[in-house]
Amino acid sequence: MSASATPPPRGLPPLHPDALAHGARVAAHLAECVQAAGGWLPFDTYMREALYAPGLGYYAAGSAKLDAGDVRAPAGDFTTAPELTPLFGHTLARQIAEVLDRSESNRVLEFGAGSGALARSVLDALRAEGRSIRYDILEVSADLRARQQTALAAHGDAVQWLDALPSGFQGCVIANEVLDAMPARRAGWNGEGAVLEYGVVLDAAAAAGAPAFAWDARPADATLRAALAERMPALPGYVTEINLQAEAWVRDLGTWLTRGAAILIDYGFPRHEFYHPQRAEGTLMCHLRHHAHADPFVAPGLQDITAHVDFTAMADAALAGGLDVLGYTSQARFLGNAGLLTLLSQADATDVRAHAARLAPVQRLLSEAEMGELFKVLAVGRDIDPPLLGFLRGDRRGAL
Repeated sequence: MSASATPPPRGLPPLHPDALAHGARVAAHLAECVQAAGGWLPFDTYMREALYAPGLGYYAAGSAKLDAGDVRAPAGDFTTAPELTPLFGHTLARQIAEVLDRSESNRVLEFGAGSGALARSVLDALRAEGRSIRYDILEVSADLRARQQTALAAHGDAVQWLDALPSGFQGCVIANEVLDAMPARRAGWNGEGAVLEYGVVLDAAAAAGAPAFAWDARPADATLRAALAERMPALPGYVTEINLQAEAWVRDLGTWLTRGAAILIDYGFPRHEFYHPQRAEGTLMCHLRHHAHADPFVAPGLQDITAHVDFTAMADAALAGGLDVLGYTSQARFLGNAGLLTLLSQADATDVRAHAARLAPVQRLLSEAEMGELFKVLAVGRDIDPPLLGFLRGDRRGAL
């Protein structure tokens, strides 16, 4: 499978010439990475450079990445729950408040705060309760940090941006759609039951012009072999993702989260569903102007690249880091438990048009056919006893 820096005619949207020129620069950088690695680049390295290379990567180059929420005229590449409606953040704030009370803290730390919409709605809700909150953000994208500073200007000194992890933290940690964007390795089984790692090579068969890329498999190292073998049986031809970096991130929470809880929201599955035989081509998903597809070699630097989350692996990593697994459920169940429908009912319903505008995004958040079931919520922490509000009913820890 290969593609050039210009999207092929597969129904993907046309791109501005400036965007195509930037994509060509990113492709040239990635080609240099492949050559520097001896002609074969591990996919997690490709994904890291395509997303985070300074001045080039998708999250580092200043393009508009998040939609303002109007699906009739989408400006970005995808829409996250906080952009759909502030009720998402207002509901999450109820869970955050409970964690803050139990941890005797006023501190919130959000990773990858995107447009700042989630932080704004959470702060609005917590301040409406009369709480004095310190809200820290750790953001790797300078472009997104600037957008967040504009969006959160009204909250003044309550919001601080960190350049590194805290040495110790007491309070509530939030990571909404963070784990899926961490670079993942790609592996699978051959017909003899051996584990292969899939990396990236230059596509020698591509037409002249911007560099193009292709998959190439080689025997996996001992770490990747062991990781895949313990998660699924040998299925010839099966290809999947293993996100050891995300697991390390969750495990390392235990080194600096001294008391409190981390709420991790993302799309994914427990292990027995993640490595299901019917998911034999993995979970890679790319987003380009609201078009979803599975080719990470299209328009490098111009599209998001993600992999679904193995929540069993994340729970295991938390336990290995000395944390407790406090809850796991679907987004729909979590939001229902935390009072989303109550908040919706409290809004003024006399304006029929405004009420319909509020209801439509809530339906997207809760619907099993959209975000309600695909997205999951995992809570891990220290010195906090379950149950937490968002997991009072429908806790699925037993399925991990």
